[in-house]
Amino acid sequence: MQPGPSNLITDVEGLRVGNAQDARLKSGVTVLTADEPFACGVHVMGGAPGTRETDLLAPDKMVQAVDALVLAGGSAFGLGAAEGVMAGLRAAGRGFAVGEALVPIVPAAILFDLLNGGDKGWEDSPYPALGRRAFEAAASQFTLGTAGAGTGAMTARWKGGLGSASAVLEDGTTVGALVAVNALGSVTAPSGQFWAGPWEMGAEFGGVGLGGPFDPGHEPGPEKRQGEATTIAIVATDAGLDKAALTRLAVAAHDGLARAILPSHTPFDGDLVFAVSTGRRPADPFRLGHAAACTLARAVARGVFEATPAPGDRQPCWREWRG
Repeated sequence: MQPGPSNLITDVEGLRVGNAQDARLKSGVTVLTADEPFACGVHVMGGAPGTRETDLLAPDKMVQAVDALVLAGGSAFGLGAAEGVMAGLRAAGRGFAVGEALVPIVPAAILFDLLNGGDKGWEDSPYPALGRRAFEAAASQFTLGTAGAGTGAMTARWKGGLGSASAVLEDGTTVGALVAVNALGSVTAPSGQFWAGPWEMGAEFGGVGLGGPFDPGHEPGPEKRQGEATTIAIVATDAGLDKAALTRLAVAAHDGLARAILPSHTPFDGDLVFAVSTGRRPADPFRLGHAAACTLARAVARGVFEATPAPGDRQPCWREWRG
């Protein structure tokens, strides 16, 4: 595997990503969309998820494709971001046809960032407007780190962030990952080296690797309460997969979270992975699962690596510490 041209999930042809954030709020929204509906599955392994429209992604449910996916901060308030995305899609004439009506299909997942030092004293939720802005900003290039759904994210030790990565397999298939890292666990060893180091390509998150003997340090204890964490992700491919195969791909991709975050999938996290297919190439499910896990692990590390400082932060940025 080699990184794609941009090393972003949008290396999967046809996909676009948009971010919108509010620095005072210390929160934001990230939207994945495309010019046409795409197949999608999902798998949840965290104990405290917050979701919208995920039941319809089950293989036995009628709707076979979605118009966009939303990753948002704001805990349950952030689910309202999907309303703004639906409004943008409706204005563009997009949606699932029910008679003469069009209903945009927009599953969403949220992370908890209500206690990160941002101003949360709103009267009307800001998330629908942020969702509309993120949808309208969708493009092939987008900002990582302190952006979109990763704006106010935190981890056990470092400021979290929005990460992405891609890989091109030997047969030309492309796999991409997008993740908002807001984990209970740590993304680095006590030395500051990323747990995802063995899967790094080039110096995409510092080039420091793990090196030396394996040293997990002390077992981490929870510094957040139940529901205050959550890492939410999307993996995508141009291989043709139906909803059942995409559900299986999402299951495999969770290995990437376990490789990059220690611990992951706790009762305090709502860890979730969506899986997306644009369906443009033949599929090799065996290789795709491994590629998705590796790519998601890299995306997690990139999200923390790319985070930048902002007034009122309650955690340091990894790059500031590294110097």
